[in-house]
Amino acid sequence: MAREIKLTKAGYERLKQELQEEKQRLDEATRVLQEQMESYEDYEDSGLEESKREKARIEARVDSLEDILQRAVIIESAEGDKIALGSIVLLKDEKTKENLTIQIVAPAEATILEDPMRVSDESPLGAALLGKKEGDKVRIETPSGKRRYAVLSVGA
Repeated sequence: MAREIKLTKAGYERLKQELQEEKQRLDEATRVLQEQMESYEDYEDSGLEESKREKARIEARVDSLEDILQRAVIIESAEGDKIALGSIVLLKDEKTKENLTIQIVAPAEATILEDPMRVSDESPLGAALLGKKEGDKVRIETPSGKRRYAVLSVGA
């Protein structure tokens, strides 16, 4: 049996939306490739090979998203005072004194581009935080050195 992938409801919905967008891109890439193949002039052009590669990349992403969504198990919001998958955590960097809000998620929905930043439970920070609670401190190794964080709050 394929390994299940735990996702938050919001993460599941985001991936479903991304799948729809990728399918639209795939339709467009297929149309462009067919037009290029019908034109003899373009057939000798390197644009045809690039179009084939782009279509293959999109197909691979569609396959990956479909696989993730088929194996997805939607987790309920994290409850309780311990950090778990789905928890939103307010941290304080003990060196810089800056606050950082993150959500602990599965690798499939991790991203640093959103607020709160979604951190994988398999990343060094995510793994170190699992099971911790408000007031706890964690220390992790990063490429730039050791970092220490204090857990200020845990929410859902």
